[in-house]
Amino acid sequence: MLNIHNLSISFQGEYLFEDITFKLNGGDRVGLIGKNGAGKSTMLKILSKEMEPDSGQIATDKDIKIGFLKQDIDFVFGRTVLEESYQAFEEIKTLEAKMETINTQLAERTDYESESYHDLMVELNEVQHQYEIIGGYNYQGDTEKILQGLGFKREDFNKLTDTFSGGWRMRIELAKLLLQNNDILLLDEPTNHLDIESIIWLEGFLNNYSGAVVIVSHDKMFLDNVTNRTIEISLGRIYDYPKPYSKYLVLRDEIKTQQLAAQKNQQKQIEQTEKLIEKFRAKASKATMAQSLIKKLDRMDIIEVDEDDNSVMTLNFPVSVTPGKVVVEANSVSKSYGKKQVLSEVDLLIERDAKTAFVGQNGQGKSTLAKIIVGDLEHDGNLKLGHNVQIGYFAQNQAEYLDGSKTVLDTMIDAANESNRSKVRDILGSFLFRGEEVDKYVRVLSGGERNRLALAKLMLQPFNVLVMDEPTNHLDIKSKNVLKDALQRFEGTLILVSHDRDFLQGLTNTVFEFKDQHIKEYLGDIDFYLEQRNVENLREVEKRTVEKESPKASNKQSYEDQKKLKSLNNKLSNTEAKINQLEKEIKEIDVELATNYDEVIAQPNFFDNYQAKKDQLSELMETWEAITIELESLS
Repeated sequence: MLNIHNLSISFQGEYLFEDITFKLNGGDRVGLIGKNGAGKSTMLKILSKEMEPDSGQIATDKDIKIGFLKQDIDFVFGRTVLEESYQAFEEIKTLEAKMETINTQLAERTDYESESYHDLMVELNEVQHQYEIIGGYNYQGDTEKILQGLGFKREDFNKLTDTFSGGWRMRIELAKLLLQNNDILLLDEPTNHLDIESIIWLEGFLNNYSGAVVIVSHDKMFLDNVTNRTIEISLGRIYDYPKPYSKYLVLRDEIKTQQLAAQKNQQKQIEQTEKLIEKFRAKASKATMAQSLIKKLDRMDIIEVDEDDNSVMTLNFPVSVTPGKVVVEANSVSKSYGKKQVLSEVDLLIERDAKTAFVGQNGQGKSTLAKIIVGDLEHDGNLKLGHNVQIGYFAQNQAEYLDGSKTVLDTMIDAANESNRSKVRDILGSFLFRGEEVDKYVRVLSGGERNRLALAKLMLQPFNVLVMDEPTNHLDIKSKNVLKDALQRFEGTLILVSHDRDFLQGLTNTVFEFKDQHIKEYLGDIDFYLEQRNVENLREVEKRTVEKESPKASNKQSYEDQKKLKSLNNKLSNTEAKINQLEKEIKEIDVELATNYDEVIAQPNFFDNYQAKKDQLSELMETWEAITIELESLS
């Protein structure tokens, strides 16, 4: 299916990998592993022909189709979820446009007996036949099935992609790939933005996939459940074994142990031979034998032991100052996004030095509460931080806040202050950015390297409370272990949002489960929590119940109704955005009035402008209500 022969690529004069050779066959599900920066994403770009190697050849079967899911994607704004997903069917959409054109021509003509009218009918029949062969009458149902498998609800289908986060947009991109019937799938960190239910669905899809799959992932369970082959890139070489990840590690250790034993035995043989050579050289009668032994040594293939890349970052989180006994106290905290209530009347108390885990299904409010604690989100209810609390925050999409046009060094210098600017290079070195690597632009860094840089930036600020939201996304397994060790040594207060049981084990002593807008406290570690819930792992906890749709819900709407529904949903999204903006502006004015009343009312036409905003808000609320009623009647 695909042959890679003597492939080499270098950056800044150093080989990322050199003279690599391997083959991909149908049914191969390859886990491509290695430390951050080893060249995994680069390898995928070369296989997808997005990047040219320095040397080597890639031979493929004729007309082979390759689908590539990248970590960074570009989206066209203004499309709905369905419209974006339908981009997977380029040929089908072309034929649809052609059929519509022919049907329009037929409707406008009255010369039913003419030869040209007959030719149009023949052409329409041929196009319809081709349309049927390539799945034109099934693609909409297939699209809806895969979108639902990846976590979308039916009511999401006609919403604009602009209103979804980067993680959900990544799911749309993944859906497009799965719909394209590619012969080879190249997936770069496909599980980073998926909840547990969607990961399980994707595992099932890939296990039944007949083509070849190459997956870059640091999710050990996902690799074990999906792959049947592992290729590791290390120090410019590859190690290729027909085993899933965990079995590969065992086999690799066994092979290395055998290599070490063989090397030791060979070294003994060499030493004994060299002693004999020295002994025989002194005697003329034995000179011929000595020469024979020298030739034997020259012909000997020296056994080499596979090298391991054991370079890891050095990470320590020092505590700034000692805070008060109560670090975070929340009373009746609620948060909604539009009509969706995420948190309702939540109470929370976190004391100094507590190690706390937030767990639960995606969308239940874990990241929302973390953002409320660090002051990034407005909310209802009361939340206050204790005396002397200084928060360090690592967001789930932390790497996205880095400026791609800056170098690694400039990123750190700009974030530093007078007291720690001189330490920037030392900090970067401890995070494996050494020598010329500090001059790399952020845009060329891998996902894992960006996460390392974001962690390095975190070291430039003082804190005694550390809030981390999915910090292991993009990190290789060795870096995960280093981060875990550093968090175990951290003497401050830790709040950790994660769905990685291995990572959480031994890190926390309290677990808060997020479910149905509320939280429940478990006074124990992650194993105690799972024991109380009577489940084996977090996957079982995070599984959501898939609602069965009634036959009525699955009935296809008319084309006109679909167009109207799409238009109304667009209007609703725009109206909700305007309402949110106006509510925010009015709230800011109310705060100003409460604190600087005399100055505020002294502004020209203040009350007229203030009232105009309130009137506009009332009109928008009426518009929103009218659109909602019309949508309900259509549904």
